[in-house]
Amino acid sequence: MPTPQGDYRATLDAIAALVREAERELHGVCPVGVGIPGAPSRATSLIRNANSTALNGRPLQADLEALLGRSIRVANDANCLALSEARDGAGAGYDVVFAAVIGTGVGGGIALRGRPWTGLNAVAGEWGHNPLPWPQDDERPGSRCYCGKDGCLETFLSGPALSQTFARERGTPASPSEIEAAARTGDALAASVLRRYEDRLARGLATVVNLLDPDVIVIGGGVSNLAGLYARVPAAMARYVFSDRCDTPLRPAAHGDSSGVRGAAMLY
Repeated sequence: MPTPQGDYRATLDAIAALVREAERELHGVCPVGVGIPGAPSRATSLIRNANSTALNGRPLQADLEALLGRSIRVANDANCLALSEARDGAGAGYDVVFAAVIGTGVGGGIALRGRPWTGLNAVAGEWGHNPLPWPQDDERPGSRCYCGKDGCLETFLSGPALSQTFARERGTPASPSEIEAAARTGDALAASVLRRYEDRLARGLATVVNLLDPDVIVIGGGVSNLAGLYARVPAAMARYVFSDRCDTPLRPAAHGDSSGVRGAAMLY
């Protein structure tokens, strides 16, 4: 179901409708886990850091519990992805899994030995709101992010950011998958835009390796479907990682677009 844009009440109603539809098919009342782009504040329980900005400052968990008439669990969608992939996905068998969600926004989650690690401030893994590392002159100061700062990784690496970069140079819009397809057929501009994107992604992920040094990096979200990333980005990362080599595997989410939803169910 498409997310109602900018409408908090409609978002609550949409979630409730999905739960009730599922329960009609399952003939029973079910526990509910919700993955969101953002997370509840540990101080106030209000949502913060959501690029679905209508959620910010709202008591989402309490409102959904009142609407559904039961206790529920709410977690960051990247943490849900990390949990799902660490349990039985592309990160299975690894102690430290970093999951990067790259779609309409850029987020990240960490799983340690099969359990999500959120950190003291509940922001562990939020690499998308650090600045682009080692910026070139034409990358400064970067675009304004919804968070209020300039040049966040999200403004360079999200799916819409890739599409906008291509549109500025070609004059016509294209989705990330269309850009990759054009590059494969010999479109020099598409290939150039994609190589520049891959270098930026490599720089962003290299900082994750320098700080966390995970056993594996799993990518989810729409951009994870760009097959060429897995062949070229690891080699590019090695130029930026503070080591003599970078052996960190980079893998697409094994459960695809369903992985975050699976992780939300695993919150129980």
